[in-house]
Amino acid sequence: MSFRSMVRDLKESFGNISRRNFEVRIHHRGKSLGSSSDLQDRPVAVEQSRWASLPPELLRDVMRRLEEDESSWPSRKDVVSCASVCTTWRDMCKDIVRSPELCAKLTFPISLKQPGPRDGLIQCFIKRDKSKLTYRLYLCLSSAVLDKNGKFLLAAKRSRRTTHTDYAISMDSKNFSRSSTGYIGKLRSNFLGTKFIIYDTQPPYNSGKFMSQERAPSRRFSSRKVSPKVPIGSYPIAQVNYELNVLGTRGPRRMQCTMHSIPESAVEPGGVVPGQPKELLPRLFDESFRSTATSFSKYSVADSSMELSSCRYSEFGGGNKVPRWHEQLQCWCLNFRGRVTVASVKNFQLIASASGSSSSSNHDTVILQFGKVSRDMFTMDYRYPLSAFQAFAICLTSFDTKLACE
Repeated sequence: MSFRSMVRDLKESFGNISRRNFEVRIHHRGKSLGSSSDLQDRPVAVEQSRWASLPPELLRDVMRRLEEDESSWPSRKDVVSCASVCTTWRDMCKDIVRSPELCAKLTFPISLKQPGPRDGLIQCFIKRDKSKLTYRLYLCLSSAVLDKNGKFLLAAKRSRRTTHTDYAISMDSKNFSRSSTGYIGKLRSNFLGTKFIIYDTQPPYNSGKFMSQERAPSRRFSSRKVSPKVPIGSYPIAQVNYELNVLGTRGPRRMQCTMHSIPESAVEPGGVVPGQPKELLPRLFDESFRSTATSFSKYSVADSSMELSSCRYSEFGGGNKVPRWHEQLQCWCLNFRGRVTVASVKNFQLIASASGSSSSSNHDTVILQFGKVSRDMFTMDYRYPLSAFQAFAICLTSFDTKLACE
């Protein structure tokens, strides 16, 4: 019996058990259950399964071999299937499957908010749909630049307001509602498209410094039951600024990025990004973000940036790498190592900088690069200390119309 057939048989076995349990619950709710003895079939079915009494040592060995063999998508979905069997299997998968920082793999949804690998880049691409004002992020499944097959990761929808523009970011490619379970954050710009703030639905490790003036709203699961309050709101985690360049006399765009949720010590040798989430908080309430929008509505993007920059601790910052002028081609050039094929004002490379200023050194480490490869397709490669969610939000700032930068 091969290892793949064993895993397939394992998934089918637990799938039959889950369907049987679901049918029992449906009949019980419909009061069509004749006697209480029928409810005892569930534990009997589990006990009769040959996988239910699998020793922990053997189970760990099976999952470890599965995690090593299924190293890329779409075959890596088998690892996710094993983690969804039961709580015991899920906890064991959490111990075996390492974070993207260590293994450079995106496995579970929580990986989208964890830092990328320290060595190398995670290659992704973005598809733009101008008619629907949506942007979809995919994980590259091959090294080909124009390969349109990928693993879907995130999606964003653009909404133009009177004084600003919002980009709702979701793990659902069709549902961008703030009350949905897939909603994980947003990006907001000012009217000119020169200042952006990235908001996260989960509080960072230093969220108290950001929410000190505004009390974070909270809500109980049920008003008739005693349950803990769950904080809800949008937490500003990053700020992206573009320098004014009305007549284009200053050359290409100049961007500065400040990550308020990442300390400067994280990029030093031995440094880590604190407060990494272990799981994504569920979005349970339809009005969860209505009160949040009200609490932040009296602050403009410029005002919020002033408040965030006044925090008394060292923050991680970065700036776009200044391109060089090519005399023969008569254009500004950056070395994207073959990942960008079309010249565009949107192309950029983000490098780490303590002061958050731009630099032209060739020895700076590129932590994020974004560029055009076709009419509505762009590549996005990121690494530590940025996460996929943060990198995607930063790239969305390049799509927005900038009235005072071109």
